[in-house]
Amino acid sequence: MSDTYGIDSHKLMYHPIRTAQLLQVGNDWEKAKEVYPIYIEISPVGACNHRCTFCAVDYIGYQSVMLDTDLLKRRLAEMGALGVKSVMYAGEGEPLLHKKIDEIVVATKQAGIDVAFTTNGVAMNERFLQTLPHISWIKVSFNAGTAASYARIHRTKAADFDRVINNLKRTVELKKSQNLGCAIGMQSLLLPENMDEMEALARICRDEIGLDYLVIKPYSQHLFSETRAYNEVDYSGLLPLGEKLAAYNTDSFQVVFRSNTMQKTISKESARYPRCYATPFVWAYMMANGAVYGCSAYLLDERFEYGNINRNSFKDIWQSEKRRESFNFVRNELDIKECRLNCRMDEVNRYLYRIDQNLVPHANFI
Repeated sequence: MSDTYGIDSHKLMYHPIRTAQLLQVGNDWEKAKEVYPIYIEISPVGACNHRCTFCAVDYIGYQSVMLDTDLLKRRLAEMGALGVKSVMYAGEGEPLLHKKIDEIVVATKQAGIDVAFTTNGVAMNERFLQTLPHISWIKVSFNAGTAASYARIHRTKAADFDRVINNLKRTVELKKSQNLGCAIGMQSLLLPENMDEMEALARICRDEIGLDYLVIKPYSQHLFSETRAYNEVDYSGLLPLGEKLAAYNTDSFQVVFRSNTMQKTISKESARYPRCYATPFVWAYMMANGAVYGCSAYLLDERFEYGNINRNSFKDIWQSEKRRESFNFVRNELDIKECRLNCRMDEVNRYLYRIDQNLVPHANFI
C-alpha cells in the first residue's frame, strides 16, 4: 500500500550528517551537547476546545496558558540558526486557539524552519488560511465517519463534524486556486466506536473534501494518561481492513493504513532495542508554558525536562546541566520496556540500532 509521506516509517535516513554526528557521540557529553534536534513539536496553547475520549495528555489538564508570540519568534530564529529543520504545532492543547498563530507560522518559515500542524480543525479561520503558502502539511484529527460518533468520541457538539469538513473544503479550495504544495490530510485512531465507519470516512475525505490522504492508526496507551478505555483494544482481526481501504486509493488520494504500527501493537513486542537512541537528540517537545522536554511520552517528568524558553535561550537549554543529566540517564538507566509502545521515535530507534550494532547482513556490499 502506498505511503508517499513515509508516515508509517521514518525519515531520519534523509539526514545522514546529523545521523553520523549522533552515532559518533558515544558517552561524550561534549559531543552530545552539540547535536541539535531536527524536529520540534510545539504546543502554542494549553487549552483545547475538545475533550477526546482517547486524549493522551488529559493528565496535564488543558491549562489556559499560551506561548508569548514575540519571545517565541526570537527563539524560533535562534533554533533555525542552530539547525532545527521542522516544527509541528500541536501539543497538549489545540494550536489554532493561539490568537497570533498566523504570525507564528510566518516567523517559523522566516527562521528557515518547515511548518506543519496537527489540529482538530474547528478553528481553521480565514486569517489562519492566509498562511497556507508557508505550511508544509496540515493533518486534522477526525475520528469518526458520522456526526453522532464524532460528537461522542471528540466529546463535543455534533455540529463540529460538518464545520471541520467545510473548513477543509475551503482549505483544499485555496490550495488548488493558488497551486500550493501544502499536503492536507486527516488522521483517525481506530477505536471500537468507529471501526465500522472508516470506509465512510475515506469516502468523505476523497470524494467530498478532496484531501491528499487519510491516516488510520492504532491507539497507543500513554504512560501517564488518566484514560485507560482503549488500553486493551484487540487489532488482530483488523488488518484486512487495510485491504478494503486500499480500494479508495487514487492518483491524488491515499489511505495510509498503518499496518506496520498495528502489527507491532498486536505483538506487544518488548525486545525492540536495548536503549533509546533518539533521546535527547533528534527531536524535542515544547509545552505551552515554555518548558522544553526530550520526549513527549514523559511530559511533566523532570528527568526529561531541560529548561524553559521564558528564562533561557534554546542553546542554553540544549546544553544545560539538566540535559546532560538526562543524556546520562537515558543511556545508562532508562528501561525502555517501561516506555510507550509505538512511541513517535520507535522506527527511528530501530533504524539507529541496526546501524549502531551492524545488524544488516552484508552491509558493506552496497
